[in-house]
Amino acid sequence: MKLYSDFGPRRTRQIAADLFALLAISGWVWLGITVYQLVENLAAFGVQMEQAGSGFKKTMTDVGDALGGVPLIGGGIRVPFDQASDAGAALEAAGQSQQVAVNQLATGLGIGIAVVPILTILLFWLVPRIRFMRKAGSAKALVESGAGIDLLALRALASQRISALRAVDPDAMAAWRRGDETVMRALAQLELKASGVRLRE
Repeated sequence: MKLYSDFGPRRTRQIAADLFALLAISGWVWLGITVYQLVENLAAFGVQMEQAGSGFKKTMTDVGDALGGVPLIGGGIRVPFDQASDAGAALEAAGQSQQVAVNQLATGLGIGIAVVPILTILLFWLVPRIRFMRKAGSAKALVESGAGIDLLALRALASQRISALRAVDPDAMAAWRRGDETVMRALAQLELKASGVRLRE
């Protein structure tokens, strides 16, 4: 696998693009985490509701238990305190629900803000980089094989612009057919340069 081009200008552009993409990804991750934390802070109100409801419920239950022990009238006195305890339980449950809702909102916003831009960056940066690495690795393997120059020259004839082929030889195909070493090497260099690989002397 070949990460970067052998040619300076293209290699510089690739390194700069890699650094920019990594910084952009890091930035979007940071922003997603920050938004998550900011929204999650809203759950503090739900925590307070839950604690207030829990405390109120416990107090009313304790008072109801204490008054419920009074002979003859304890049962009747206890009823309003039990109802108040139920109201405290409802407030506690509402606080818990609010915390769950805020957590879901914070998670959704945090992920949504980070994931969409990161996927876009990966699409426009990582996919071309992987394509380059595969093409460069294939070209390098051809160079290192015995028949590499012939195959690279043939690939150049099939994929390079006609103007670039004519710059090598006015009839590059005929030169390739007759096995002209100079033309085949020039064609191979043309294909290798497009793949980011330098032909070693």
